[in-house]
Amino acid sequence: MNAPAFEPARQEVATAKLMEQILYEVKRIVVGQDRFLERVMVAMLAQGHLLVEGVPGLAKTLTVKTLASTVRGQFKRIQFTPDLVPADLVGTRIYNQRDGEFSTSLGPVFTNLLLADEINRAPAKVQSALLEVMQERQVTIAGHTHRVPNPFLVMATQNPIETEGTYPLPEAQVDRFMMKVIVDYPTDEEEYVIVERVTGPAIEVSPVATTEQLAALQAECRRVYVDPSLVQYAVRLVSATRDPARHGFKDMKRFITFGASPRGTINLVEGARALAMLRGRTYALPEDMTDLVPDVLRHRIVLSYEALSEGMSSDALVTEIMSKIPAPARPLEHDKLAA
Repeated sequence: MNAPAFEPARQEVATAKLMEQILYEVKRIVVGQDRFLERVMVAMLAQGHLLVEGVPGLAKTLTVKTLASTVRGQFKRIQFTPDLVPADLVGTRIYNQRDGEFSTSLGPVFTNLLLADEINRAPAKVQSALLEVMQERQVTIAGHTHRVPNPFLVMATQNPIETEGTYPLPEAQVDRFMMKVIVDYPTDEEEYVIVERVTGPAIEVSPVATTEQLAALQAECRRVYVDPSLVQYAVRLVSATRDPARHGFKDMKRFITFGASPRGTINLVEGARALAMLRGRTYALPEDMTDLVPDVLRHRIVLSYEALSEGMSSDALVTEIMSKIPAPARPLEHDKLAA
């Protein structure tokens, strides 16, 4: 009679163990970059996409490739160049001279984990083709609709040190990325370990999960409890980027041309769910959301010319908003459960 009462607890332990195994396998290959790796896992669980900015050589490709091997998923990488066309991404129709019929050749977007390297080097029509797949999770070729595999995660990278010959991503399209993550250099200790691993014997990654299990984790992530006060907090943060004066930021309006869209609020809630699940909880706490606010909002705020001329950054504006809009208090029952 009491068996059903223990079922949620068993499920929670099994989920935590599986997530721990996935992270352990990835960390056997990738040294450091804990924050970046955490954001990749959050995006994967929340079914979002990542925009990553960082100089070359910081294990961006290695992270996604290793993660794909860990969950027995497909991994593909697209190097964006100025001569790329949309058909190079989504696929095209090919005429077969032998039987006189057309066949469909699907492009590299039909995979589980896709790395779009240096996305800002391709023209706008190619960027639009990729961003459409990200939103709709399907491609239409010659009137036929083809759905991409599930799960589907896109990680697009931007190189901040070379701006010549690049095509900046339109603000409306950048909004489709769940988070924009800044990847920094490793510490001296981490770099020492990196050199040891790269120059030493090769390490084989062990698959510890399947794409079906990953899809189940994504479904379970949607059941993580988010208190209404946390949702209201997310709404206030996003609303402050649109109408700063109404929230007590009178001088900020001149720095912001456009604020974050409702996607920002949705992604804050979904991200808090995923981060809570990564941390072994079935409910989200305020710190789960506050940890993600800069990554979720930094690319959604369009700065004015006045802000750019004064060297103002979207991160600085987000920090100021967070300092004056307090997060809700942790409910007492959550404190007891955490203890």
